[in-house]
Amino acid sequence: HQEGEPRGQGSDVCTPCCAGTKETAFISAVTAAGLVHSVTRSCSAGNVTECSCDGTLRHGGSASQGWHWGGCSDDIHYGMAFSRKFLDVPFRNATGKSGSGLEAMNLHNNEVGRQAVAKLMSVDCRCHGVSGSCAVKTCWKTMSSFEKIGRFLKDKYENSIQISDRLKKKLRRKEKSQRKIPIGKEDLLYVNKSPNYCVEDQKLGIPGTQGRECNRTSQGPDGCNLLCCGRGYNTHVVRHVERCECKFVWCCYVRCRRCETMTDVHTCK
Repeated sequence: HQEGEPRGQGSDVCTPCCAGTKETAFISAVTAAGLVHSVTRSCSAGNVTECSCDGTLRHGGSASQGWHWGGCSDDIHYGMAFSRKFLDVPFRNATGKSGSGLEAMNLHNNEVGRQAVAKLMSVDCRCHGVSGSCAVKTCWKTMSSFEKIGRFLKDKYENSIQISDRLKKKLRRKEKSQRKIPIGKEDLLYVNKSPNYCVEDQKLGIPGTQGRECNRTSQGPDGCNLLCCGRGYNTHVVRHVERCECKFVWCCYVRCRRCETMTDVHTCK
């Protein structure tokens, strides 16, 4: 790209093995949400000259309930506009519309990520009054932690919808029997089914999970049952030797013991 132009998602963002899959959908949404979150946070911190706090909320509130808008509300509108300009432009043609089902999918998933940041915004307040009586509260809008946004999008990933790669007037579900069910604005979409990440495929650049270290007691993604794809795991003992129980001796050196531990390490078959 030329200097000064926004740099968005080009065709080289994903390898052929994952193009159009539900993993791509999740990455697109997280990238768009992350850009909104980062830019908006920088605006509120005063690190960007083009934006600052959300000035539309500085006046008003509910005097009868003893609170009013104040402080520095996150200007998510600027962050979302910046994200659209930075990420969506490469997917649009000269007419301003997406040219294929894959491009329309990417645009949709980008917007899902942005809307997740907006949906999860919360209101924080600070009390004012004698001895902390909270007679009056000053409130402002703030973004949720990115961890919370990520968990929200992870749930959308788990329930993502496969769509047809043939773009007509609008995005359509892949299954003809389900095409009357509308696609929601918060749904993540994918075109191609994911490859088998469990087995090595050098052509697609998939390393597989054989030999991966796993956690025997975990029920999460690092657990041996899930990571090893049901193939089982090997267990071997690893010996660790390190300095321990170090003490400063006057004067002037440190005396340590050599501690030895034995640890079970589990790797996928």
